[in-house]
Amino acid sequence: MIYEERIYTIQIGKMNEYLKNYETLGLPVQKEVLGHLVGFWHTEVGGLNKVVHIWGYSSLDDRLQKRKDLGEHPDWPKYLEVALPLIVEQENRVLIPAGFSPAK
Repeated sequence: MIYEERIYTIQIGKMNEYLKNYETLGLPVQKEVLGHLVGFWHTEVGGLNKVVHIWGYSSLDDRLQKRKDLGEHPDWPKYLEVALPLIVEQENRVLIPAGFSPAK
């Protein structure tokens, strides 16, 4: 199992709009295509205006295929149209759990 962590910086004052758009337009498509949502958070202290979500995949190849399938989903552009203007920055990390990790 591998995990992908995605961190988005959202425009100041736009977090509620971003979260509403994600919940109604983005999340249903991602749950259908990607499957394993580990968690979804937004920051309250520290680096503000951040959204963090983690998805689990069986392998890097599984991740590549599912991300390709997501890009080809007919409903995905509807979400991107409203989400991309609100995103200032994006970071991605692929995380591999240590042998002793409960997430393994």
